[in-house]
Amino acid sequence: MDLQKLTIGQMAKLNRISQQTLRLYDREGLLTPMITDSHTGYRYYHIIQSARLDMIQYMKASGMTLKQIRQQLDEGDSETIQRFLAQQQDAIDRQIEDLIRSKRSISRTLENYRQYKALPKDGQMFMEYIPQRYIYRYTSEKDFFDQDYAGYEYMLRELKMHLDNNDLSMSYFCNVGTIMRQENLLEENFSANDVFLFVDPEDDMVAAEIIPAAMYYCVCSDDFYAEKSNARNLLRLIRDSGFEVCGDYLCEVLVEFPVFENDQRNMFYKIEIPVIPKKSQKNP
Repeated sequence: MDLQKLTIGQMAKLNRISQQTLRLYDREGLLTPMITDSHTGYRYYHIIQSARLDMIQYMKASGMTLKQIRQQLDEGDSETIQRFLAQQQDAIDRQIEDLIRSKRSISRTLENYRQYKALPKDGQMFMEYIPQRYIYRYTSEKDFFDQDYAGYEYMLRELKMHLDNNDLSMSYFCNVGTIMRQENLLEENFSANDVFLFVDPEDDMVAAEIIPAAMYYCVCSDDFYAEKSNARNLLRLIRDSGFEVCGDYLCEVLVEFPVFENDQRNMFYKIEIPVIPKKSQKNP
């Protein structure tokens, strides 16, 4: 092998790239064979051109377009590439943050599926301890309990537009719910204008609100229109069991299935009401 007269195939093999890529770089003016045989017209690469090829591949791996690479090579300005690399570093940091959010979102969804498999699905009411959680709340003009599926979808559109307008991650949109204020629940005035998403406390972009750890009376269902009757039954059980409500009512959509009946969401939700023993039931 003559290192001063490398064929395109030899140059490609030595640099672990394709001949097609070398031809592209030639057409774009990035790397042209150095030697032309005056008798045959054949063109050859010199081994030292591998240094330029290394730089092209590095800049391409850093995210530069071929046009940007050619401009950089033509100008030979190291300040320009430093600015570009700093911008790329910032962009990669943002991508990493987005990937971390997506990973956490997937983890929440998988945990919700595990809960779905374990939780009762026949309207059976139960009590469980739920650790502290973090939510992002959005107040809609619509009342969740004063509408049908269409109105609920509109509330979600409002929430989605709000996230987009405030540059908040759409990965949170996988786990939503509604909140009813404690005073409305106690009066059985079923009214809920607030929708929420579970969020990560580490996310500086989100003004998170804490949902305290507590014991909750819960009931699950896949019937969208049964929420109000389920809530009334749960509230009755709480009162009959010697407990009292100590916080806001939450209805969390645990799982949404990729099955659409009449183009409606197919979801499984869990109603959660925080409770404490009544004062008369507490130990002195």
